[in-house]
Amino acid sequence: MKLKLSKTTRINFLTYAVVIVAFVVFQSLSSAGALSSTLKGQLVPICAYVVMALSLNLTVGVLGELSLGHAGFVSVGAFAGAVASAALTTVIPIPALRLAVSMVIGAIFAAIAGVLIGIPVLRLRGDYLAIVTLAFGEIIKSLITNFYIGIDGEGLHFSFLSNKLSLGEGGRMILNGPMGIPGITRISTFAAGFILTMIALIVIFNLVNSRSGRAIMALRDNRIAAESVGINVTKYKMMAFVTSAALAGAAGCLFSLGQNTILPSKFDFNTSILILVFVVLGGQGRMLGSIIAAAALTILPEVLREFADYRMLVYAIVLILVMLITNNPTISGFFARLFRRQKGDET
Repeated sequence: MKLKLSKTTRINFLTYAVVIVAFVVFQSLSSAGALSSTLKGQLVPICAYVVMALSLNLTVGVLGELSLGHAGFVSVGAFAGAVASAALTTVIPIPALRLAVSMVIGAIFAAIAGVLIGIPVLRLRGDYLAIVTLAFGEIIKSLITNFYIGIDGEGLHFSFLSNKLSLGEGGRMILNGPMGIPGITRISTFAAGFILTMIALIVIFNLVNSRSGRAIMALRDNRIAAESVGINVTKYKMMAFVTSAALAGAAGCLFSLGQNTILPSKFDFNTSILILVFVVLGGQGRMLGSIIAAAALTILPEVLREFADYRMLVYAIVLILVMLITNNPTISGFFARLFRRQKGDET
């Protein structure tokens, strides 16, 4: 008896396979010393950006809501995870375990931020929701810019708006307001990024293929029809939004613990747009496309450094072209006929 898998299951398995093969290939090349120092240094950021793109695709592609403040959740996870890692250095001396705990903490704090933001925001739709999420992203960045956190023998100390901390002997600053977190111990690894990517895919695919996922997609396709059959709009929107925020927070922690210094200004509106470009270019709701787009657009600026000043211009042009192509019936019909012709030739 031949087992026949559904199209969705085949795509899911293909996505897992692509990620696993890419990890094995790049890990082998890195171990053999065949990768340049530039590309080797980009492996962790690539994994972080891939998870950021996957998490935003859950909101934009699966839920069908446009969020322009995704960098806010990433920054919450980045700074919460970095602070946790610095505070747990003596408690958890094993770097891999400390990284895992820090990512969980970053995900939890980002999920809390997702709940707080989601309660008022998810009552809105369309352009209004996009504008409000953009505002919340900037608010989060501003809050982090005005936070001061230090540690000494008595534990963590906090101050807001100005540095009023009086640390004891041996104490040090962790988060220094607009100066961010300097001197981070880099414990993020490519293997950790691979594991986080696989966890993100498992969470998203299981959610999408569950009863809750079908309810979320029903809200995306026709909210009125979904409400008419008893689907709780707030519940399922919040489920997708918070899950997306938690994954973004874990990705932010992975990213921050792979850097020497992180600044609040890093996670601004441009970062949110960059993640959105990954999603749109890869295809809304298509996780494999988001992975490929995030990896490609993270590597290209490093390879083509002479064109770095024109990066955002190129991204804007790409977004416009993708929107024009996908919303043009003539072009869409041409590719549909071409695909059917090729399929007919194969059979």
